Amino acid sequence: MSEEILVIGGGLAGSEAAWQLAESGRDVCLVEMRPEASTQAHRGPHFAELVCSNSLRGDHLGNAVGLLKREMEELGSLIIRAARATAVPAGGALAVDRMNFPALVSEELENHPRIRIERREVNELPEGRAIIATGPLTSSGMHKALDAVLGEESLAFYDAIAPIVSDDSLDHDRLFRASRYDRGDHDAYLNAAMNREEYENFVAELVGAERVKLADFESGIKFFEGCLPIEVMADRGPETLSFGPMKPVGLIDPRTGHRPWAVVQLRRDDIQAEAWNLVGFQTKLTYSEQKRIFRLIPGLENAEFVRLGTVHRNTFINAPMHLDASLRIRACPHIRLAGQITGVEGYVESAAVGLLASYSLIAELQGLELPAPPPETAFGGLVRHLTASSVKDFQPSNITWGLIACPDEARKIRKKRDRRLHQAELALDSIRLWAESRA
Repeated sequence: MSEEILVIGGGLAGSEAAWQLAESGRDVCLVEMRPEASTQAHRGPHFAELVCSNSLRGDHLGNAVGLLKREMEELGSLIIRAARATAVPAGGALAVDRMNFPALVSEELENHPRIRIERREVNELPEGRAIIATGPLTSSGMHKALDAVLGEESLAFYDAIAPIVSDDSLDHDRLFRASRYDRGDHDAYLNAAMNREEYENFVAELVGAERVKLADFESGIKFFEGCLPIEVMADRGPETLSFGPMKPVGLIDPRTGHRPWAVVQLRRDDIQAEAWNLVGFQTKLTYSEQKRIFRLIPGLENAEFVRLGTVHRNTFINAPMHLDASLRIRACPHIRLAGQITGVEGYVESAAVGLLASYSLIAELQGLELPAPPPETAFGGLVRHLTASSVKDFQPSNITWGLIACPDEARKIRKKRDRRLHQAELALDSIRLWAESRA
């Protein structure tokens, strides 16, 4: 009887890892604590539930995250396949139907003959081979178990979630449909235009608004820079939002023929376009203040909120201190970590690390040591971040071109767009060869 591999955590990383192991012919026990126990951000029992935005970000090959998606597809990713099958219009991004996406992933996992599912909370480190992918909302029991092995408290930062509003509560006469620079489907975004007076009043209300009291951990609170609360950005200066999530660049209001002073974009959150996500409006305002202030946005005066914004704690370890290139915990090499708990940020990155953990474990079970992905690939960039970053000030990161090695032949190309595209083509060739090396 073959060894059953334990995968703890049914988020994006755990779902991807379990699928890859099962597809390789390994028996898998996938353990997920929901719905027996939940977190402050999850809402349902499905695997791969999206707790923040429904966007998997840019899908162009010239984007680092777009390249990562293509590399994952080359390696047979369940998460990217499910995302494409449940995609909703999102301009140049890949966004998914919030309900259909996790339902499809769950169906695939539940119907796989080599995957056995258990719904329970795990508060101890397993003795056999396992992948722990409990995510940034790791339970207190598992957190303590990891702390006991790592010899120090895990690092942590706080993340904020954007509100979602219902379509039938919006004043569509005050909104216009458009994607920036006419890229992609115009039905992907609704835009609320603001003049200068409306914008300045809105920013002033944000800065003065009542915020959630975080008494237990307010001192020294850290937010991930890529997901700052809208009011925290507003605190940095009156023009910050107009150069950030409310920038009007690439948008022309068809009613005036001019670019607005500022714009609030709403991205479709489901296939039926019954709900819209306020892009970049993650927040830690109190619920009453969210309703009051966000209804100042033109077209949202009577908005009904399907979900209000929240703040939650994200946990990650000091990866370069504790993980090797195969994502094994140095102090417990039979255990691998995957997903955001390793110190990557983003849905795609989390699933990618789940894929990497499973690939290295499959090789180990075959008596092989899988080499790290080539440094010129997006996968290689993630491994570089997790293993070669400074131990002293390690922080979560999305995939960026700065993490990906640029081959000499690509450096000779002066135009950045052309250089990135050439880099991407070289990376895809490299990841194919790397995948073949494990066969």
